[in-house]
Amino acid sequence: MMTVDLAAIVADVRRGMIPAHVYNDQEIFGLERERLFSRAWVFLAHESELPDPGDYVVRRILADSFIVARDERGVVRVMFNMCLHRGMQVCRAEMGNASHFRCPYHAWSYRNDGRLVGLPFHGDAYGGEDGFAKKGQRLLPAPSVATHRGFVFASLDPDAPPLLDHLGDFAFYLDLYARQSPSGLEFRGPQRWRVKANWKIGAENFAGDSYHTPHTHASVVDIGLFREPKASKRKEGALYIAGPGAGTTYKLPPGDFAAKLRYVGYPEEMIERMRAMWSARQRDLVERDGFMVSAATLFPNLSFVHNWPQIDEQGTVAPFISVRQWQPVSQHETEVLSWFAVDAAAPETFKRDSYKAYLMCFGSSGMFEQDDVENWTSITEMAAGSMAHRLNLNSRMGLLADGRPLKPPMPAESFSGPGTARQGFGEFNQRHWLSLWSDHLEAAPPAISRADLGARS
Repeated sequence: MMTVDLAAIVADVRRGMIPAHVYNDQEIFGLERERLFSRAWVFLAHESELPDPGDYVVRRILADSFIVARDERGVVRVMFNMCLHRGMQVCRAEMGNASHFRCPYHAWSYRNDGRLVGLPFHGDAYGGEDGFAKKGQRLLPAPSVATHRGFVFASLDPDAPPLLDHLGDFAFYLDLYARQSPSGLEFRGPQRWRVKANWKIGAENFAGDSYHTPHTHASVVDIGLFREPKASKRKEGALYIAGPGAGTTYKLPPGDFAAKLRYVGYPEEMIERMRAMWSARQRDLVERDGFMVSAATLFPNLSFVHNWPQIDEQGTVAPFISVRQWQPVSQHETEVLSWFAVDAAAPETFKRDSYKAYLMCFGSSGMFEQDDVENWTSITEMAAGSMAHRLNLNSRMGLLADGRPLKPPMPAESFSGPGTARQGFGEFNQRHWLSLWSDHLEAAPPAISRADLGARS
């Protein structure tokens, strides 16, 4: 029985006043599990993690474990990691290469495309095929699976909209991270760690919180890692909202397309490939408008980082891309999966420097990472008490008292990307993310039939 006043919570959230307890509330977490993660498109893996037939990784959507495997024909499969016999977890390793998966309980065996191919004492125990026909039996596939630019997504809703329809305008920005050459991205990792923080906080932060940089990350600026002389430069960037995603950009110094990418730290050969891969509109965003994508979040829990710190005393600048997932464990704990991503065709020296930049900034011990987590754990701890039920957090930055925006959106001649963009500080992106969150919590959970579950006779 629901005890929280969901209608009141959602109404407050939609006006930019967030009930503080939603960042550490067991009942809210139950609703997220039931209504949000039961239907949302969730990132599971990148195809570069599965380069060869037989390669697999094991990933989760909350409590549901999935084997993501490339079968012998090269097809990527997403299969529920539960044996059809007595429900044991079939694959217990996080990653590897296997032609078959064997359940450790009773040794039922499945090919890497999910087909059941062996069970001990088939004749004695079942009377052979007459008693239990193996044909047609397979590990339960995820209800909906789709890929975009090598990113493998799954949804627990069999009626999920097509992934590309879901991505909408955010695909424009996603491609700026993912399409630097015809070779696509190569992923390394993930690094994994757990933080005593609610999963929403990181997702919101990466969606558009440029306001915290001058304060939370002041020490990073002091040592020169930030690359820019002042963290307040973040207010010169643009915040954008596009479809289910929202993100931030940096304002680049004057120059043509190549000069701007050199400033970021890309070598000439990569610049020419990026020029060829990106659309005219994507090139205009960088060259004409002077904006480069930085952090972003694709709802609900996939985030991106693109930064270009100084990595040594000689002033070497190395850009890096990091992809991370905020995997909810409970209302007060999150497992962070953090991948280093780099263009597969990049020079080896660039890959080395870029990886170093990633580790220094947003690896498990990176300076930005440590700064952020200290804030997020404190917020979660404060949200657990009774007083948090009496406080609404003010998330109305960028709005006047009557709800009108402090500044108008940027015109198309100043920002070439789709969606809505605004320059300067504001919490439009966080409010957008929380609006999507509210939409899911207000909706009834998707109905699941026995046919949807793939019931076996």
